[in-house]
Amino acid sequence: MRRSFALALERYGYRVQAAADGLAGLESFRAEPFDVLVLDVMLPGLDGIGLCRRVRETSLVPVLMMSARGDGLDVVAGLEAGADDYVVKPVETYVLVARIRSLLRRATYPPAPAGATAPAPGPGPAAPDVLAFGDLAIDTAGMEVTLAGDPVALTPTELKLLLEFAAHPGVVLERHTLLRDVWDYGWDGDSRVVDLCVQRLRRKLGKDRIETVRGFGYKLRR
Repeated sequence: MRRSFALALERYGYRVQAAADGLAGLESFRAEPFDVLVLDVMLPGLDGIGLCRRVRETSLVPVLMMSARGDGLDVVAGLEAGADDYVVKPVETYVLVARIRSLLRRATYPPAPAGATAPAPGPGPAAPDVLAFGDLAIDTAGMEVTLAGDPVALTPTELKLLLEFAAHPGVVLERHTLLRDVWDYGWDGDSRVVDLCVQRLRRKLGKDRIETVRGFGYKLRR
């Protein structure tokens, strides 16, 4: 499977570095920069979930997790470890490529329009490219987030999700809308990716920043 996916991705124009186990993958990751990591959950030596945790200690590189069909525990564990998305095996090459392309688009997400700028607290107006919500500031030009003046490290998916909330403050966004606009799903995807990414944002920004509206979705508090 590893060899067939590597060959298929190379035919799509990607340069692929494959590793047979988690420890070899970690060594390759530390040796050179990567644009996307595709991790199988069931890796010998160091499994994909453990590898994802080790990667997240030092890097925000997009991570796509591969899991056996129907193994929901692996999916949840992978997303909690910091993966941005997942696919289930067996997976068609075109689906894998679509998810990789989506991750790459998120990694180069464009700035939000100036019209989405929110006013800053205090006497002065917000900078044109800064969305401010209390002590949370989002620099949409520099793609940087600060909380009470301290930088917050977000993965590309976490950042795009936050920008989506910030463009609609106080508005409830349904899970399927977020799957479409953030994860680029053109079909009904697994809402767990939304729920767990929201959980990661809450851990980094404060648990009360994003409100759950039961039966509907989530909204960013004004």
